[in-house]
Amino acid sequence: MIAKEGFPFVFGALAVFIILVIFPVKLLIFLSLLCCVFFLWFFRDPERSIPPFKDIMVSPADGKVVEALETEYEGREVTKISVFMNVFNVHVNRMPIGGELTAITHKPGKFLAADKPEASYENEQNIIDISTQYGDVTVKQVAGLLARRTVCNAKVGEKLPVGERFGIIKFSSRVEVFVPKGFDICVKSGDIVKAGESVIAKYIG
Repeated sequence: MIAKEGFPFVFGALAVFIILVIFPVKLLIFLSLLCCVFFLWFFRDPERSIPPFKDIMVSPADGKVVEALETEYEGREVTKISVFMNVFNVHVNRMPIGGELTAITHKPGKFLAADKPEASYENEQNIIDISTQYGDVTVKQVAGLLARRTVCNAKVGEKLPVGERFGIIKFSSRVEVFVPKGFDICVKSGDIVKAGESVIAKYIG
């Protein structure tokens, strides 16, 4: 499966390839085909096996955990878990927990390297607030040095289950989850996680 956000890139590269086949320039034919294959690979959207357990939170993104720390966010005591996606990771984002989307806010900003801590508050981002049975959860899609396009396909008022696709960030970036009190954190900085599959927190009350 291919994420729909990749269609313009794939079809664009394919169109160039077809034109060059009709009007052949061998090197350009090869390069256009290479681009087409790259975009098909980059925008891959594999199925994931969502853990069949209750009271869990899963990773919203593929990548490496670069932060797992207790902090305060919007007046709430939370644990902030940040996942950095490099260019080789699947870039489709998934719901870390089931709930209703209560707000989606686009915040303009810079395009610093997404693995830097300051990217969390200085970079362009989508801020997604989710109302859950465990309290309010916030997810941030943070743009990066290359990833300058954050896409949230979900809408305010939608109720989505854990592991459901909700968006994508193009060309490496960062996704953050602000976990409310009552959860036992199951990951640490340096851990490798998969969206929709890796358990990052368990509710213990």
